[in-house]
Formats: sequence, C-alpha cells, structure tokens
Amino acid sequence: MKVGILVPGGLDPSGTHRVIPALLWLIERLARQAEVHAFAFSPAPRTHEYTLYGARVHAAGRGIRPARVAAAVLAEHARGRFDVLHAFWATRCGTVAVPVGRSLGVPVVVHLAGGETASLPEIGYGDARTRRGRRIVRAVLRGATVVTAPSRSVVQRAGEFGVQALRIPLGVDRTAWPPCPPRQRDTARPARLVHVASLNAVKDPFTLLAALGRLVKRDVAFTLDVIGEDVLHGLADNAVQRHGLADHARFHGFRTQHELRPHVLGSDLMVMASRHEAGPIAVLEAAMSGVPTVGTAVGHLEEWAPDAAVTVPPGDADALADAVAMMLSNEPRRLEVARAAHERALAEDADATASAVLALYESITRSTKSR
Repeated sequence: MKVGILVPGGLDPSGTHRVIPALLWLIERLARQAEVHAFAFSPAPRTHEYTLYGARVHAAGRGIRPARVAAAVLAEHARGRFDVLHAFWATRCGTVAVPVGRSLGVPVVVHLAGGETASLPEIGYGDARTRRGRRIVRAVLRGATVVTAPSRSVVQRAGEFGVQALRIPLGVDRTAWPPCPPRQRDTARPARLVHVASLNAVKDPFTLLAALGRLVKRDVAFTLDVIGEDVLHGLADNAVQRHGLADHARFHGFRTQHELRPHVLGSDLMVMASRHEAGPIAVLEAAMSGVPTVGTAVGHLEEWAPDAAVTVPPGDADALADAVAMMLSNEPRRLEVARAAHERALAEDADATASAVLALYESITRSTKSR
C-alpha cells in the first residue's frame, strides 16, 4: 500500500525540534507496513526531500506552498499510484488533498485536529468564526471519503457541518513514554503542578495563572512548571507578578520529548485552561505517566470527565482553583482519577492509533477497488 500524508509541518529533519510527536509516532508505525510519503508545508527556504521515521518527506519550502504540495503529490503519484491520501487538518492540507484526490480517483481521509470547527472570535481563533472559513471547512469535509477526529467533542462539531466523523485519537508512544502507574503524593512537600502547552491565547495561560494566584491566597503550597514556547511576548510574566506567583512558577520554554518527560513524571497534577482542544496529546502523556489532569472541559478532558479527569468551564478561574485545591487535598480522589486516565491512555496508545488508521485505509481502498 502506498500512502500520501499531508501535514502542515511538524516533520523537521531533526526529529526532535519543530515536530509534532503524535504525527511522528503514527508515521513511524504506518511506514512499517506501507510505503509512506509525507508532504509538509515546510518553513524551510527551499523545496527538499529527506527520510524521517521510515517515511519519505517532501518539504514544500517557502512561497505559494499549496501549489507546490499539490505538484509534489501529483509527481509522486506519477511514479507510483497512491492508494490513499491522508490530510491532517482540514484547512490548508485538506484543501489540497481533496481536489487532488478527486482528480486522481484516490480516496481521501481528512483528520480534524485543530481549530477547523471552532469559533472563538474574541481571540480571533477558529475557521468556523467566518462565513468563508465555514464554507471552506464544509467543502473539504464533504469532499473527503472519510473524516476522522481525535475526541468526541470534535466528532460532534463535525456533525454540525453535516459530516459523520470517526473518532480516532492520536495516542502516545510507549517507548518514548514508558507506562508508569499512579503514585502516592508526598504531602510533606509542596504539590508539583505542570502545564505543557505553548503559551498562546487558545491555551489561555491567563485563566490558569489567575486560578493558581487564588491558591496562593489560600496558602496552598505548590510549584508550577510551565513547559512550552511563549508566543505572548512576555505577557504571561506580567500575569505571574500580578497574581503573586513569582516564587511558585518556573517557565522552561520549549523542551524536547526526552527533556519533557522528567518534568511530567515528577509532577502530581497536570493543569490546563485551554479555550479549545482537539486532544491534547499532553494530557495523554501525563496519563501514561500516572499523572491526572485538572482542566477545562475541552477535547479529551471533556470526554474523560468525571472518572478520568476533573473539568471546569473554560475561562472560570475560580472553578479551576477550586478543582485543583480539591485534588490536592483529596489523595484518594487524585489517585482514582489518575488510574482511570492511565487505563485510557494505555487502551488508546500509538499502536492502537496506527491499527485503527491501517484498518481504515484497507476498508476504504477495498471499497474503492470494488466499484
């Protein structure tokens, strides 16, 4: 089987920086059983090719990249026919994959993994916030052979566009994140909280920091490790000072997967305050490591609550503070949530993702050939 995967990026030749780990884990497993070509909207200055995790990566380079990606797919198809095209993210990648697939008679899978179906006009996020964006997303989803999504909430939003999506979470690689069962917290020391996400408006670090500032006022002993690139130009630092968190919060910036894992393993609780999520993978990595999450009711957290996650409404700093305080003061409950989350992460790991995707490929290619 020959597979063409279109991605917005995240496949840097280093394999460690500027990458999307969940995509790499999936591509590596697919490449064991299929010939995989990945077409990336690369920020590199020129078009180039290289091998990564068993797949041949075609990087489009700067410029009018959709046309370059389409041309690269057509050229590779001419060398040997694709059995399926798989676009990650409906906009950009899907807008190339669907018309190209239609012209070639190749089935197309579109995976919703970002803000395609979201509408958050107050922060300028989500393709669904504009009429043009909704029109593009609807055309891509209706033109796809199959649409997939990582969480129940995104499946539901796809339904609002008139499409029945198949839920396929992007799971965690057990080699990169060896399973570790939940552990009793040492209550003699301050609680260790960890937040793994880029600092941007969608992840809403301001609500998170406001919530933790309330814990400072309650004399809750804790430290917070923040892992992720800051694209807010230091605005989060101002919030740290405003909420009295200077002695509690430590910002580490970007960390590779190898560097990130010790921070997660050493924590008692993952905390998130996102306005929107399709996943996120950080929650699954924490769960694989035996660490439960308290966060907003989005993505995996929404579908896991109340058994495998504790959730509050987005933007509610008071509720988030209460939820974190409850988990830190109720060790049996924290361990109960951690065990349930751990079981879910194990059941839907990277191997399970690859098996589901390969089964989907085989199903739709059989259907196409039988016509």
